[in-house]
Amino acid sequence: MEKKRPKALLWFLVLGLGLVGQICWNMENQWFNTFVYAKIAKDPSIITGMLSFSALATTFSTFFFGTLSDRLGKRRLFISLGYVLWGIFTIVFGLTQYISKEAYVFLGVMVVLADTVMSFFGSMGNDSGFSTWCNDIMTKENRGGLGAALAILPIVGTVVGTVVGGFLVGENDNYMRLFVAIGSFVIFFGLLSMVMLNKGDDVTPNKDGTFWHQFFSVFNFKEFFRYRELVLVHCGLSLFFIGFNVYSAYLGNYLIYYLGYTPDMMGIIEAVPLLLSALITIPVGMLIKKEKHPYITICAVLVNAIGCILIHFVDVSSIDSTKIFNPHVWAGVFVVGMGYIALLQTLRVWTFQLYPEDRRGQFEGIWIVFFVLIPMIGGSIIGERVVKSSGEQFLDAASGQMQYIPNGNIFLVGGIICLLSIIPFALTIKHRKGAHNEK
Repeated sequence: MEKKRPKALLWFLVLGLGLVGQICWNMENQWFNTFVYAKIAKDPSIITGMLSFSALATTFSTFFFGTLSDRLGKRRLFISLGYVLWGIFTIVFGLTQYISKEAYVFLGVMVVLADTVMSFFGSMGNDSGFSTWCNDIMTKENRGGLGAALAILPIVGTVVGTVVGGFLVGENDNYMRLFVAIGSFVIFFGLLSMVMLNKGDDVTPNKDGTFWHQFFSVFNFKEFFRYRELVLVHCGLSLFFIGFNVYSAYLGNYLIYYLGYTPDMMGIIEAVPLLLSALITIPVGMLIKKEKHPYITICAVLVNAIGCILIHFVDVSSIDSTKIFNPHVWAGVFVVGMGYIALLQTLRVWTFQLYPEDRRGQFEGIWIVFFVLIPMIGGSIIGERVVKSSGEQFLDAASGQMQYIPNGNIFLVGGIICLLSIIPFALTIKHRKGAHNEK
C-alpha cells in the first residue's frame, strides 16, 4: 500500500508505536509479577491467574479485533483506541495496591481482572492493530528495514523497560510511579497516532460470510496438520516456551526476594547481559540464510538449558546484594538470553517460510496458540507448583497467608522442560531428509 507521507514520519510511527508497545509488554511480563510480590502477596497462585487469563485475553483479542479490523478496513481506529485504553488500564492496574489486604480473595481477583483487561486492549492496539498495519505497509523496498526493525524492537523494549522500570520503582518500591509513567507514554502515542495516521492507513474491507464464520476460520487445524514440518516446529516452539514461562515469570522475584537485590539493581542485572547476548543475532542470521534452522534451534535450546543450570547453582551465601556485579549471576542471565534470542529469531523466520502463501493470516493465529496460549497457561501452572513445593516459604502474620519465594529450582525444572523441545526439532531433520529423498 502506498503512503502519501514523508518516509521519516512513517519510520517515526513504526519505531515509536513499536517501541512503546514493547516497553509496555515488558512491564507486564517483568514488573507486574514483582509488583504482586511487593504490594499484594508473595503468592504464586496470583501470578498463575494473571498469566493464564492474560494469555486467554491476548489470544481472543488478537483474533477478535483482527477479524473486525479486516471486515471494517479500519486500522487507525484499532491502533489509536487500543493504545489509549492500554495506557489507561496500565495505570488502573497499579491502583489495586490500595485495596484492603483483609479482603484477600477479592484483592487477588481484582489484580487478575485488571491485568486481563489491560492485556485485552494491549493486544487490540499492538497485535491486531499495529502489527497488522506494519504488514499492510510492507513493500519490496522497505521489507528488509521493516523486518529488521520489528526483530530488534522486542530486545530494545526489554532492555529499556527493564532498566528504566528499575529506576522508576527504585529502592522504595514505588510501582505507581512506574505504571503512571509508562501508561501515560502509551496514551500519548495513542493520541499522537490519531493525528499522524491518515485514511491511507485503512484498507479495503474484507468480509467472508458472517463475523463469527470469519473469526473461527482462523482455527482451521485440519489444514494446519497437513504441513508436517510446520507441526513439528510448533510443537517444539510450545514445549520450549512452556519451560521458559516456568522460570521467566519468577526471574525478577528470584533476584529481589531470594538473592536480595533492589528493583533498580535487578533491572540492570537483567538488561545488560541481555543486551550483550543480543549480539548472537549476527551469526544466527548468517546460519538462517544457509537454511540451518533445525541445528540452530537444537543448539539454542542446549545453550538456554546451560544458562538455567548456571542460575540454579548460584550460591545465595556468596551473594553480596550491595554490589551489582556477580559473575555467576550475570553469566547465567547472559547464557539464558543467548539461547532464548537465537531460538526466537530462528523460529520466526522458519515458520514464515513454511506458511502457505494464501493462508498466512490463518497460520499466524495458530502461532499465537502455540506461542502464547499454551505456554503461558501450562508454564505458569507448573511454575506455581514448583515454587510452592520446593521454594522458600513462611507465614505472613499480618494476612495469615502462606508466602512463597522462588529459588533456583524454578530454573532447573524450566530448563529440563525446555530440553524436551529438542525432540520435535530433531524430527524435522529426519522429515527434511525424507522429503529430499522423495524428490
